[in-house]
Amino acid sequence: MILAGDIGGTHARVAIFDIAGAKLRCVDERIYPTRDFPNLESVVRAFLDHHKLVPGAACFGVAGPVIENRARMSNAGWTIDGASIAREAGVEHAAVINDLVANAYGIAALEPRDFLTLNEGASDPRANAAVISAGTGLGEAGLFFDGQTHRPFASEGGHADFAPASDLQIDLLRFLRAEFGRVSVERVLSGNGLFNIYRFLRDTQRGNEPPWLAQEIKGGDAAAAVTGAAMEKKSALCEAALELFISIYGGEAGNLALRMMASGGVYIGGGIAVKIAPRLGDPEFMRAFAAKGRMSEIVRRIPVRVILNDRAALIGAARAAALGAAMLRA
Repeated sequence: MILAGDIGGTHARVAIFDIAGAKLRCVDERIYPTRDFPNLESVVRAFLDHHKLVPGAACFGVAGPVIENRARMSNAGWTIDGASIAREAGVEHAAVINDLVANAYGIAALEPRDFLTLNEGASDPRANAAVISAGTGLGEAGLFFDGQTHRPFASEGGHADFAPASDLQIDLLRFLRAEFGRVSVERVLSGNGLFNIYRFLRDTQRGNEPPWLAQEIKGGDAAAAVTGAAMEKKSALCEAALELFISIYGGEAGNLALRMMASGGVYIGGGIAVKIAPRLGDPEFMRAFAAKGRMSEIVRRIPVRVILNDRAALIGAARAAALGAAMLRA
């Protein structure tokens, strides 16, 4: 049995898997609000007490940098220590990996229906690949081909500098610099980033905010309010914000493709991509993705797919645990 988790700032998703015919099979899965628990150990104990199971391997994907099998989650106030989790779960070793690495591990276990193709491209199965995921923050990871299989590895590319690619984006950078000083790409490609873009357009008189929208923003999730109004075409200002967000998203995904030389494909993960998937299929995302000057022809050949399965990181954590314990073949 394999214990796996996808641990975010709002929810901790934990599941138990077994292996059937060289494939992972989810036996049970539960979602716990992180605010209801003091640490991950207590979540693991609640899950295992419910099942009365002793797993043979464990792995948890967490949002944030992982150093020496430990991670600090600022959104939840948790420190996640693999050694402590292993003692709680009764396993010899519990791996802690970055959530984008977990996403990358999950790709090989997904079905064709779990993807939306934005660019068919010409995939090279022996080349590197990459994953980018905008959600609460911005995550980026790579998959290098070692001659036999793809090996995921972490990065903190979402905290690199935002590189504007148009006069409008330069104005956005100036607007955010006045507030934040340094502007990372996560400041514009995340839930808060979308709202930052919206505020920029609103506060520089590039659109009007209707009273009903101002009330929605004040009373709840601002990014969700902007996304909903844009997708439902209820606000021209929100539509403009989402269009700019998509253009920046495509540009950064293309930057990642170049950095990783990801001829094996670029995968777009995260909850935001699923919510705006119909708009990602518009020409603007791929236009920005491929607008790379002398490298444009190379980038245009790279396949681009949206991950539609929101359990990819959970499945990937289970797959990482199984591979680490030699329960599966890579």
